[in-house]
Amino acid sequence: MDPIGKKLLDIAKKELGYTEHGDGYTKFGEWYRKNVDGDHDEYFSTAPWCDMFLAWAADKADVTDQAGQFASTVEHAKWFKKHDAWGHDPEPGAIVFYDWNGSHDIDQIDHVGIVEKVDGHTLHTIEGNAEGYKLMRKTRDTGTVVGYGYPSKVKVEAKYTPKHAAPAPTVDQVGAPVTSTHTHEAEHNGAAEPLPAQDVVLGGILAFILCGTVALAAGRAAAAKAPTSPPIRVRKRGKHHRPSTPVALPADVTPADLDAADAGTTLMPALSLAAAHEAEDREFWGRIAHLEEDKELDFWNTLHAELTEETPALYASTPGFR
Repeated sequence: MDPIGKKLLDIAKKELGYTEHGDGYTKFGEWYRKNVDGDHDEYFSTAPWCDMFLAWAADKADVTDQAGQFASTVEHAKWFKKHDAWGHDPEPGAIVFYDWNGSHDIDQIDHVGIVEKVDGHTLHTIEGNAEGYKLMRKTRDTGTVVGYGYPSKVKVEAKYTPKHAAPAPTVDQVGAPVTSTHTHEAEHNGAAEPLPAQDVVLGGILAFILCGTVALAAGRAAAAKAPTSPPIRVRKRGKHHRPSTPVALPADVTPADLDAADAGTTLMPALSLAAAHEAEDREFWGRIAHLEEDKELDFWNTLHAELTEETPALYASTPGFR
């Protein structure tokens, strides 16, 4: 017996005697409309249901990948043929396809059922929509059989399962505290394999170290390109220009004195030569203003005023005079 077909038979036996409603409605057609048909077409609720019953039974037995889910008997038979699961030898558990005209043409199939028993050229089956309205056992002659589909011969690709995947939690385990006692043992040398969580932690640490190394290298490169001197000119106690050659320190000046002077250095924007001269003049005349009462200085001021009044054109035409 086909092992997958046996599961279908177990489901079918529980439904024996089911009868469609007066308008052709069946729970199998309604289920197909809601769960299989993409458009949820109302047609299937009252359509001929021999194959939709098998789709429903396959779903209940959890063998849809091997038995298929169809409403069309022709498409169902071609599906078995496509999967190299089609033949002409009767077998309990096989899906049997009929053509009432006996043409043996797969495109002329009219009806479908499940083989329950084989007795020579006689088939004992369970069929939905038998007699046009009922789920029941039938006895058929093999002369109207087009072929058989063998569910267990349909090759189903195995679904990938991770090596260390834990089993899915049961209903009573959902939301419960995790108390796993499962351990992983290495297949080689008896060494314990790292758990997936450990791999994640180690990967995070390596990524952190790598990022830190890259950031440090970038910081060093930026520091190497940074200017080591201020981009503005420095005024040190009235000296606007640095000498082109080093100057020897006076005997009474020590490097400590220079360091103290540097501590009092202030930053200021660069001044033009004319502005610097003007500032020096104001500073000089401000410092000697108190000497105006000095008689000797007063004499020279008087002499300067007299000369200026007598020969103003001379001073005005002298280049660079101030």
